[in-house]
Amino acid sequence: MCQLLGMNCNTPTDIQFSFEGFAKRGGLTDEHSDGWGIAFFEGSAARCFIDHRPAAHSPVSELIRTYPIRSYNVISHIRKATVGEVKLANCHPFVRELWGQAWVFAHNGDLKNFHPELKGDFLPIGETDSEQAFCLLLQTLKDHFGIRKQGQAPSVQDIQKVLEPVAKQIATHGTFNMLLSNGQAMFTHCSTNLTYVVRQYPFSNAHLIDCDLQVDFGTVTHANDRVAVIATTPLTNNEVWTPYEQGSFLVFQDGKPINMA
Repeated sequence: MCQLLGMNCNTPTDIQFSFEGFAKRGGLTDEHSDGWGIAFFEGSAARCFIDHRPAAHSPVSELIRTYPIRSYNVISHIRKATVGEVKLANCHPFVRELWGQAWVFAHNGDLKNFHPELKGDFLPIGETDSEQAFCLLLQTLKDHFGIRKQGQAPSVQDIQKVLEPVAKQIATHGTFNMLLSNGQAMFTHCSTNLTYVVRQYPFSNAHLIDCDLQVDFGTVTHANDRVAVIATTPLTNNEVWTPYEQGSFLVFQDGKPINMA
């Protein structure tokens, strides 16, 4: 199956270190070689890069590894194709507009007998079950909250109340590990495998699993910085990663789960 990588921060942060290891799993240290993508939020807009080639060998991936784009929310995905052929239209993350905001989504898993009735406001471009699920989530939000002007989106808490039961319903069709963001927060659901780490003061060294690279975050951060990194499986071997409970729905804001004290 595919793998996911997300980042949520309380200050704009680059994802170069985590992406360095994650990209290696796209055709080098793992088999996820059927395309990849990454999206960075810049205010209400999202800068999205996708490529149907393996992340480990993509020149676009090389740009991301060497160019420090800073963002509050980042979503990345490496693909092992199960539904839909290997082509650009089926590469995650997917992006749509709602209430004058970009919404970005990526999914890991298979959904069986999943054919949602989509009304037309949000329709898939490719053939994946993932993109159908994304369209259903946005359609549900629009049906519930209606049309709103730019800058008048519902609160993060209200969005969570609507999204969580829909995500759990989608998960009855199979495996639904997902990352979704509108630039304000990171909404996540775990069917099988997701894990996260919160990096905050006092910062320490981190060493990647997929390549021999480490960084001392204490030398590149400030005392008030806080960064949550979400991944399908841990990216480092000397940090404490917290596994999700299966069936859980977590929302991250300002670099931590919002239900964390």
